[in-house]
Amino acid sequence: MDAVTNVPHPVNEPVLSYGPDSPERASLQAALAELQAQPIDLTMTIGGVQRMGGGGKQDVVQPHNHRHVLGTLAEATEQDAKDAIDAAGAAARGWRELSFDDRAAVFLKAADLLSGPWRARLNAATMLGQSKTAQQAEIDAACELADFWRFNVAFARQILQEQPTSSAGVWNRTDYRPLEGFVYAITPFNFTAIAGNLPTAPALMGNTVLWKPSVTQQFSAHLLMRLLEEAGLPAGVINLLTGSGIPVSEVALAHPDLAGIHFTGSTRTFQHLWRTVGANISGYRSYPRLVGETGGKDFVLAHASADPASVKTALTRGAFEYQGQKCSAASRAYLPRGLWNSIKDELLAEVDSLTMGDVTDLANFMGAVIDNRAFAKHKAAIDRAHAAADIDVLAGGTYDDSQGYFVRPTVLASQNADDEIFSTEYFGPILSVHVYEESDFDAVVDRIDHTSPYALTGSILSGDRAVLARAAHGLRFAAGNFYLNDKPTGAVVGQQPFGGGRASGTNDKAGSAQNLLRWASPRSIKETFVPATDYRYPHMS
Repeated sequence: MDAVTNVPHPVNEPVLSYGPDSPERASLQAALAELQAQPIDLTMTIGGVQRMGGGGKQDVVQPHNHRHVLGTLAEATEQDAKDAIDAAGAAARGWRELSFDDRAAVFLKAADLLSGPWRARLNAATMLGQSKTAQQAEIDAACELADFWRFNVAFARQILQEQPTSSAGVWNRTDYRPLEGFVYAITPFNFTAIAGNLPTAPALMGNTVLWKPSVTQQFSAHLLMRLLEEAGLPAGVINLLTGSGIPVSEVALAHPDLAGIHFTGSTRTFQHLWRTVGANISGYRSYPRLVGETGGKDFVLAHASADPASVKTALTRGAFEYQGQKCSAASRAYLPRGLWNSIKDELLAEVDSLTMGDVTDLANFMGAVIDNRAFAKHKAAIDRAHAAADIDVLAGGTYDDSQGYFVRPTVLASQNADDEIFSTEYFGPILSVHVYEESDFDAVVDRIDHTSPYALTGSILSGDRAVLARAAHGLRFAAGNFYLNDKPTGAVVGQQPFGGGRASGTNDKAGSAQNLLRWASPRSIKETFVPATDYRYPHMS
């Protein structure tokens, strides 16, 4: 086909409400009942073939009801990883030789399947496997992932259309090639959208992929693979591997065809991957592209001019939606004394009133934290706070793992702004508050910038434009996503490309052309229509 095509104009997927008696609520409840009826085998997919991993088996459970098994996976072995690399290599030529339109059509179809007949199923899987409420699952599994697929196609088209100028007698062109080798995508538990985007963004640009999702997201990942197959993704383009990922990494990171790593997870793991790539650098065919988004210790800074009700809501939603298990969640707040005194009682009462429990009960605002390791980490942080003389536990501060991994939303306060509660990422429902004197605002801005090694998200709330400008300048490098008069969560694809710097990652902005460019290797082409036939220049006469 020789047509010069236009891709569909992307529009953010509308968020459904799931109110009483709504059709989407009924569909969701039916999907929840179906998916938790009996456990399933959570298979790998290598070269288009489903099979169990060759290693030990592990159950995937509902975090809010950890006796309820959703499915069983088996650890991928080194041989499984080698088979997946071989499958990716076998699929590479056919995939990269498809036209961009043909590749894009797969993901555009996937987006329509997701926002249509697969919507309730993927939302329900995300609720059950990752303990998200209906609202949080809808924003994530349905809307954000569909947005990634649609906007990535539009951004990729923009990249392909970006062409150099040509002088007389010359035609200059840029060919955006895929990388030579495979991309290793390692995805986290907390967002089904991230799990879907990290392998598919490189694939859209013509790459083949090894995808290792988190064990605790494996249930929805399993269904995502089936959705992509229904959308027409050829066998071997994305190869899903199950388990901890240690044997997979040992094989993939030592393989000469490793072309890139697309990662979201802990800072420590990403640094380990980077060190390993560095140690193996002489053995690769090309320099691997390393793209990572890791942790955050995200802040809310309120000025005395801020609207009290807005601050209170930003803290409650920003810190405790999805149990604080968002990279962007508000985990430290700096509030002027007068404002704190005016909202303290109401905020603490609101936090203590937040409903928590089984997410299939749509009346709950929160579910459980993801697993026993997360529970133990949050328990230790809360126990330490109870024991510390200079920390006050103002709300929550309790936990119970008898049925699910439940940690009550907790508010800590301390005048010791250097305590670890303001610098250590807990990745749970724990908000640390530091109260400052209004005259110390500029010093607090500087303290925020230097207290934590992370620089992912942050927000400033103020009714004074000059204050907003001053804080935005002082905190310019403290957050890759910065919010004015809002909570520091809720980035929307196509509107606020997401990513941070410092210890938070490479800031390659998921959901943007910048990210997609990392998965292309441009070739500059110069064609001369009438070549020179004499080596001599006029000045030589």
